[in-house]
Amino acid sequence: MVNRVILIGNLGKDPEFRMLDSGAAIARFSLATNESYRDKSGDWQQTTEWHDIVVWRNLAERANTSLKKGMTVYVEGKLTHRSWQDQDGNTKRTTEVVASYFRVLDRGASRDYQENEESNGSNSFLSNNPSGETDASQNLPDNNNPGNPQQKPVNPPDNTEDDLPF
Repeated sequence: MVNRVILIGNLGKDPEFRMLDSGAAIARFSLATNESYRDKSGDWQQTTEWHDIVVWRNLAERANTSLKKGMTVYVEGKLTHRSWQDQDGNTKRTTEVVASYFRVLDRGASRDYQENEESNGSNSFLSNNPSGETDASQNLPDNNNPGNPQQKPVNPPDNTEDDLPF
C-alpha cells in the first residue's frame, strides 16, 4: 500500500514556525494548486485547491528560513488525518500533507530540502551547486557531442510485450 502525495503549487503565506516543548521544530504552510478545464459551454474555468502542509525538525527550520508567500514549491509527503476537541467540546477534523521533501521551484532560488538532512549543515543542499541555484541544463546530456561520457543512448526494446502477469 502506498500513501504518497506530490504537489506543485504556490505558498499562500509564510510558514508558521514554532518549537515544541520537546524541542522538535514544526512548520505549517498552505499551498495552492490550480486546475484548468473547459465547462459545458466550452469556456475555460480555473479552480484552486488549498492544501495544509506540515514539516518537522530540520525540514521545518529550512522551510522557515527559505519559504516565502507566493513561491512556487514542489512538495512530497504523505496524507494524514487528525481530529481534536475544540474549547466547546466539538470534534474537529483536518487533512494535512506531512512533507518529507520540498524543492523551491522559483528561478534563482531552486533548492532541494529533505527530511533526513544532517543538522550540521554539511550536504544540506542536494544540488551540486554551492550557491543553491540550479540550472536544469546542467543535468541534460549533450546530444550534440557524441563523445560525451555522461550520455547513454536509449534504445527502444526489441520486444514490445512485457512479462507482467496483469
